[in-house]
Amino acid sequence: MVCGHGQKDSEPPAIDLFDAVKAAKSDMQSLVDEWLDSYKQDQDAGFLELINFFIRSCGCKGIVTPEMFKKMSNSEIIRHLTEQFNEDSGDYPLTAPGPSWKKFQGSFCEFVKTLVYQCQYSLLYDGFPMDNLISLLTGLSDSQVRAFRHTSTLAAMKLMTSLVRVALQLSLHKDNNQRQYEAERNKGPGQRAPERLESLLEKRKELQEHQEEIEGMMNALFRGVFVHRYRDVLPEIRAICIEEIGSWMQSYSTSFLTDSYLKYIGWTLHDKHREVRLKCLKALKGLYSSQDLTARLELFTSRFKDRMVSMAMDREYDVAVEAVKLLTLILKNMEGVLTDADCVGIYPVVYASNRALASAAGEFLYWKLFYPECETRTVGGRERRRSPRAQRTFFHLLLSFFVESELHDHAAYLVDSLWDCAGSQLKDWESLTSLLLEKDQNLGDVQESTLIEILVSSVRQASEGHPPVGRITGRKGLTPKERKIQADDRVKLTEHLIPLLPQLLAKFSADAEKVAPLLQLLKYFDLNIYCTRRLEKHLELFLQQLQEVVVKHAEPAVLEAGAHALYLLCNPEFTFFSRVDFARSQLMDLLTDRFQQELEELLQSSFLDEDEVYSLAATLKRLSAFYNAHDLSRWELYEPCCRLLQKAVDTGEVPHQVILPALTLVYFSILWTLTHLSGSGASQALSPQKQLLSLKGRMVAFCELCQSCLSDVDSEIQEQAFVLLSDLLLIFSPQMIVGGRDFLRPLVFFPEATLQSELASFLMDHVFIQPGELGSGHSQEDHLQIEQLHQRRRLLAGFCKLLLYGVLDMDAASDVFKHYSKFYKDYGDIIKETLTRVRQIDRSHCSQILLLSLKQLYTELLQEQGPQGLNELPAFGEMRDLARRFALSFGPQQLQNRDLVVTLHKEGIKFSLSEPPPPGSSSQPPNLAFLELLSEFSPRLFHQDKQLLLSYLEKCLQRISQSPACPWGPVTTYCHSLSPVENTAETSPQGCPRYKKRRTEGPARRERGDVSSSQEESLQLNSIPPTPTLTSTGIKRRQPLRGLEEVEEEGRSEPELTQGQPLSGNQRSRFSSPQHFQTLLNPSGPGLGNRLTRASQGSSLKSTMKALLFATALSLSLMEEDEEELEIHELSEEWQETDKHTSPSEHGLDLLDSTELNLEDF
Repeated sequence: MVCGHGQKDSEPPAIDLFDAVKAAKSDMQSLVDEWLDSYKQDQDAGFLELINFFIRSCGCKGIVTPEMFKKMSNSEIIRHLTEQFNEDSGDYPLTAPGPSWKKFQGSFCEFVKTLVYQCQYSLLYDGFPMDNLISLLTGLSDSQVRAFRHTSTLAAMKLMTSLVRVALQLSLHKDNNQRQYEAERNKGPGQRAPERLESLLEKRKELQEHQEEIEGMMNALFRGVFVHRYRDVLPEIRAICIEEIGSWMQSYSTSFLTDSYLKYIGWTLHDKHREVRLKCLKALKGLYSSQDLTARLELFTSRFKDRMVSMAMDREYDVAVEAVKLLTLILKNMEGVLTDADCVGIYPVVYASNRALASAAGEFLYWKLFYPECETRTVGGRERRRSPRAQRTFFHLLLSFFVESELHDHAAYLVDSLWDCAGSQLKDWESLTSLLLEKDQNLGDVQESTLIEILVSSVRQASEGHPPVGRITGRKGLTPKERKIQADDRVKLTEHLIPLLPQLLAKFSADAEKVAPLLQLLKYFDLNIYCTRRLEKHLELFLQQLQEVVVKHAEPAVLEAGAHALYLLCNPEFTFFSRVDFARSQLMDLLTDRFQQELEELLQSSFLDEDEVYSLAATLKRLSAFYNAHDLSRWELYEPCCRLLQKAVDTGEVPHQVILPALTLVYFSILWTLTHLSGSGASQALSPQKQLLSLKGRMVAFCELCQSCLSDVDSEIQEQAFVLLSDLLLIFSPQMIVGGRDFLRPLVFFPEATLQSELASFLMDHVFIQPGELGSGHSQEDHLQIEQLHQRRRLLAGFCKLLLYGVLDMDAASDVFKHYSKFYKDYGDIIKETLTRVRQIDRSHCSQILLLSLKQLYTELLQEQGPQGLNELPAFGEMRDLARRFALSFGPQQLQNRDLVVTLHKEGIKFSLSEPPPPGSSSQPPNLAFLELLSEFSPRLFHQDKQLLLSYLEKCLQRISQSPACPWGPVTTYCHSLSPVENTAETSPQGCPRYKKRRTEGPARRERGDVSSSQEESLQLNSIPPTPTLTSTGIKRRQPLRGLEEVEEEGRSEPELTQGQPLSGNQRSRFSSPQHFQTLLNPSGPGLGNRLTRASQGSSLKSTMKALLFATALSLSLMEEDEEELEIHELSEEWQETDKHTSPSEHGLDLLDSTELNLEDF
């Protein structure tokens, strides 16, 4: 834009002002002072400089010239700037990315604030600059250009906020002036100074005038900008308005804290955008945090209380957190406003998965239920230590809330929610333990169990400092101060609980639910304190109680906790290790002697009563639990357990509750032996080779026992044998020699074909079964079904790991993949992960496995139902859905998968025509319907490959002699999917997918070259799709349209060829025979293409257009696969992520984790 007179004075300063604010390097006050100096020298140029600063801050490259300012109104100026606005990019300074714009909004707001502050004693009341600036900003805020509207609204609201501060200062000055005037007037006649009274009156009049001017500006901004923009379509603008009106109410409550202003915040609480609701709640928090202001919020609270309570369940976590914090402020500062019904809706939030939300709800719960009863009294301004009675009251209230509310089963989440606000009470372990150890405590069984869980949870929270499992926290770690507090708390709890833990175990030793969590306390102790504080006598008492508990109980939770507690103490670095090791040896001697006696009785007698069976099973469970954590090899439990299992296999007389722990014992014995060999090396008795062969023999013998157990009548034994087998086969797979352990090569074991077959059969019988319908999830039956589902997922994961690590033949994956669609709800994540890893291992083999899965399903259905009407069955529809999922698994990289997809089609065509129809029969080949499944993979093909496959299918069909009246519906469907008219999956040579567009091929499309017979036979897949020939726009040769010639016959039979419409009678025989298929490929006679050629040669444009319209209608009618291609395009990003992985060992197999013992523990 060319500026007239004044351009030299106005344009460069505007650029300098904007660049200075953008850079944010200079002091904002000095920048404003420089502008004020320039304005005083030349008001017009200075004001234009300010206007152009705001215009450029909007991202507009145009400027306001002096001529425009003098001759044009604001609306005309804005219209002119709108025409010049460059909207090529949606970014403008407030939203532009990059480090240079990151701090622009803050600098921009600071400039507006400083501008008003520096002008509050001079230019603010001049009338010219502020009134014109407000008028311009009001006009810009009503613009349809987003950048103008957003930037001017921000400037206007920040200008309003600064004016509010000035108005507040004026109000204070007026009050001070009034006090001075009253004091001077009340003086006696001799002391009164008339001159001072007159000056005070003049000052008051001046202040009143200034205040009226400020209020006029504020009214103009509020009515001209805020009232329209608080409901703007842009959420950022709405958020700005709400944030600023909240600051006005806090800073100048006498004028703005009224219902006429509060209603805007109340209405916006229902906004659909997170940021706007968040600004509303933060503004209200600032108001409700002051008790002086809450008295003026009663009407607003009664009107919008229900909405604020409901926002505690907001779908956005940060909004819900602010809502709960706001309700906590209302609870503190407005007594009786929140009813019990309001509070009941907030209580369940303490169990939320988000820790910030749960912590906010915990604070609300504390102030509602606990603080009134347990508040700390202050004496002389100091907090007095809470009395033991108050602490007992706190824990009783906590117990009653957890037990009576019945909102959750685990108190650990309640403890974590209250930790930030009531951590000091929860860390009062003295009160907790005294409540548990009191004789006359009047606590029920459930209350005792809950109190023990609270004790363990508070100890864990103080010792580890992280929330319980499943609760999300955004923090990455603890600060040094928090780590110091954590270490101090751990020492305190250890010193307090070491003497009391034996007493607690002694009191609750008969109750398994209470003993198991008490034994877990030991892992949170600082065990060195046993030595440093000379507390060995308490260690002796603990070991005695531990032995009594182990001998008394057989529950897995108690035994695992006891074994782990003893494992923690059996550290050779501790000075008391010898004592603990001696106690462990005593306990193991006791258990093994009892096991030997009971085993002999079982082997010698043919009948055992229930007590004897229970005693033997309990002993085996105890030994199994301790064998998991401790090396019990010196007690030689392998041989007796193998004898027991062999008798069970031979006679079937051993009870199943005895077999289960015996299997686990042998399993742990093999793993501990492997640990010794891979770690410390061979012993003196046998050479390393003999030791390896001995272990290999034991492992093979145990695998044979487990294989026999797979056919047991008891399902628990079958599942246990399968889990142990899958883990052992994985451990002794070829991966065990990786990492410099080549000396273990003799231990590598490959399962025989019979074992692989039995594992696959077990999977079909126990995993891929249809479970009952799941109810609400709260009944006992529902919990049982969920546990069974987890067990089946564990079995499937074990089998999939064997596939991925090469233990089983990869073709066995077809037994898993063929159930992908049918069992997607239960195992979809596991099967999908397995499919992804198999693709990463071998893409070619993976595509063969996918085809094999479809073949197996088709063959099974064919054997069950027969070939007649096969494609009309619901099971066949499920197979089509599975084929569609398999096709999506190839992802968007079509060039990379080109040869794989073509090979899959070729093998599928061979399978569909592998069995000819019976001689003299008019029926189609039995496998022909498989072509319909194969058509789901057609969108993955290039156009050239479709031509080759059509030629290949024609040659295969010519080898089959059949009657012309034989129906060939699947062939029609498959040809339709390969039709050249449908380029639904055509991509560029680079493999980048194109967006699907419904269009008709134009008449200028060149005829493709004929494919030679040798190319048809060999299906050259390594060739790159040819680059399209450049066509001149000046010379257009008339050539026949091959694409339209090929669809001439299709155009004549549109209803017959439309996918999804069955053919019947003469139509089916006509369009399904090999003769008709040949006509589709090589049309002869006067067809549509020839007619178009003649029309173009004769310059008959009208007839050519008619032919094109006919071709357009035909192509649109044959595009039923458009929806499938769109689905592929939408899901391609999901599969594109899978190509980033490189090997099955990377990123962990968390979905496939079923290993029962982690070798790293040894």
